[in-house]
Amino acid sequence: MAYWRRTPRQMQAATDAVAVAPDSAVVQKPPKPRGRMMRQYDLVERVRSYNPDTNEDLLNRAYVYAMKAHGTQTRASGDPYFSHPLEVAAILTGLKLDDATIVAALLHDTIEDTEATRAEIDQVFGHEIGALVEGLTKLKRLELVSREAKQAENLRKLLLAIADDVRVLLIKLADRLHNMRTLEFVPPASRRRIAEETLDIYAPLAGRMGMQEMREELEDLSFHVLDPEAYAVVKHRLDALADRNRNLIGEIESQLSKNLQKNGLAARVYGRRKQPFSIWTKMERKSVGFEQLSDIYGFRIVLGDIEACYRALGVVHTTWPVVPGRFKDYISTPKQNDYRSIHTTVIGPGKQRVELQIRTEEMNQIAEFGIAAHAFYKEGGSPTERLKHESNAFAWLRHTIGILSESANPEEFLEHTKLELFHDQVFCFTPKGKLIALPRNANVIDFAYAVHTDVGNSAVGCKINGKFAPLSSELQNGDEVEVLTSKAQSAPPSAWEALAVTGKARAAIRRATRAAVRDQYAGLGRRIIDRLFARAKIEYADDKLKGALPRLARTSIEDVLVSVGRGELKASDVARAMYPDYKEERLVRYGTRKALAAKAQTPPHPARAASVIPVRGINSELPVKFAPNGGAVPGDRIVGIVTPGEGITIYPIQSPALKDFEDEPERWLDVRWDIDETMPQRFPARILVHNVNEPGSLAQIATVIAEHDGNIDNIHMSRRSPDFTELTIDLEVYDLKHLSAIIAQLRAKAVVARVERVNG
Repeated sequence: MAYWRRTPRQMQAATDAVAVAPDSAVVQKPPKPRGRMMRQYDLVERVRSYNPDTNEDLLNRAYVYAMKAHGTQTRASGDPYFSHPLEVAAILTGLKLDDATIVAALLHDTIEDTEATRAEIDQVFGHEIGALVEGLTKLKRLELVSREAKQAENLRKLLLAIADDVRVLLIKLADRLHNMRTLEFVPPASRRRIAEETLDIYAPLAGRMGMQEMREELEDLSFHVLDPEAYAVVKHRLDALADRNRNLIGEIESQLSKNLQKNGLAARVYGRRKQPFSIWTKMERKSVGFEQLSDIYGFRIVLGDIEACYRALGVVHTTWPVVPGRFKDYISTPKQNDYRSIHTTVIGPGKQRVELQIRTEEMNQIAEFGIAAHAFYKEGGSPTERLKHESNAFAWLRHTIGILSESANPEEFLEHTKLELFHDQVFCFTPKGKLIALPRNANVIDFAYAVHTDVGNSAVGCKINGKFAPLSSELQNGDEVEVLTSKAQSAPPSAWEALAVTGKARAAIRRATRAAVRDQYAGLGRRIIDRLFARAKIEYADDKLKGALPRLARTSIEDVLVSVGRGELKASDVARAMYPDYKEERLVRYGTRKALAAKAQTPPHPARAASVIPVRGINSELPVKFAPNGGAVPGDRIVGIVTPGEGITIYPIQSPALKDFEDEPERWLDVRWDIDETMPQRFPARILVHNVNEPGSLAQIATVIAEHDGNIDNIHMSRRSPDFTELTIDLEVYDLKHLSAIIAQLRAKAVVARVERVNG
């Protein structure tokens, strides 16, 4: 939606960091201060206006402490630095927050930017306020590679603090709002970076928490910085429209009120116009001009109870024509941020489209202030008692943060946070009627992981509204989705990660993929160790290996097996750690290939067969791949080469590439084919074809391969002479007999001059 991101560089700079804040600037020659700063008694009066029992002494002590702590520090505007936390506290009084939140707002920069410490804050103001201030303090001296990683770590710290206490989020949003209101004094480069971060993270986060008014102001302030020309154009058009329709808004309000009153409904009706950013994004998303927008003005009908809301809906629909497809009932199906209203659009007075939102007074408070409208953080009692009053939005946020915190690295955490927190929603149902809320454009894979991670990992198919459909199918509002699972699938295909939309699904797929790869390496490591111990005629036991873990600098048996499978640890080192008197069997340095070739030509003795590693193909439980320039197929005599971090590469014994490994005998493995005749698999092979240049020659070659059940994976063509073309064809075949039959049929074609197999 951020239309101004024209280049990858701009995208990279989009969210610099929670680690870089505009309010930390100290200037040597400050500009002239802009105005009178709020006084102590002003703040106390603001709090007392909604909380007569406020602790005035606590507020006064916090005011004085913060003012002294920040001392002579100034902001980029020239104002005393203390004016910033004071304005943040003032914003929060507008949300009618408790004393602890107001005090934490006054102190929120003291630990980070002054000599104050957490211990001192705890001692003077108590542990509760100290924890809030600590949660708002950014990490310092991060030894991380990138600015984005630093941002992600600070964002992770902030979100984890929010999971413990939602007041951290409210203070942070107010902090960002005041910074955005004074962004004009920040240098242009930082100004743009901060605005992009606000639009990418803080505005959507406010929206997710139901704080729509704060979200709209943050979006508009960011829009004004990021694209001032577009902002000015939209603002001018909106102002001109307001002048033309000055009387129309009042007329619609009056007519709505009279009609509702005539039907015995006491309602508060008021109109409001959409903000410039909202208008612009809709124009961009739908590729329409300003004149084509029909819902620039919206009207809210606020009533006493839910029954009155539905009665009002009936009055509206029987008075004016309804616009089809523009009705949504968020009272019966609330949004995940607790938003509840009935939305409808009618053709009202003057043939104007009128968008209406019908709600109760309580719903209106939640729509405007979101989680700030909930009272759980204002009440006393134990954490358990407070959680009884927890909003759905915050409960969802806590759950989401728990999932995100499992990300493997900072950048992955940041990616998942943006994916998970900042999308509009669609609502779908399980066959049992459970409601699942998902982002727009989500598919069945996302749905499966939203139900349960195990359901996602074992999903093999689905039904949407009773009909079979692909797992990649995009879901629509109201879809009933049945996910079909199989116990045979314990891990999802790694390609699903690119299809998934939600951060939860992507994180789960990555975890499952990592676990599957780790299991593969552990299996390979165990086979390598078993092979060495069998050849050396020494006993292997997990208990004995467990006792040797300190000598191997590993914490578990699985870590040892994985390290051996990855090639990071030699099996001989494991044997030596378990049996200090073990002497490693050495191969003749330059005889490796010849020795293994001889062994490959000889059927394995039963005693040796147990130590030979079986190869079952690309889909094996072992991390196996085939020679990159030619592959290998059943029927070939093969050897395995261990590549650290990559597993085993299988080569035909005649491959010239094996010369590169003759100086590293410890990397050579005895391997054998282990083919299941009931479940044939294809294997990679490469052939070189010299064909005559004439129309249709390539088609004839492809037809021969297709008729003999071969699969062409890739073709490379090069012109060697005017009469002949050289084709390098990567095939997938079942075995050496299958490959030989295809080569024989190609040689029988008149358009083919020569065919030979490539052994890379």
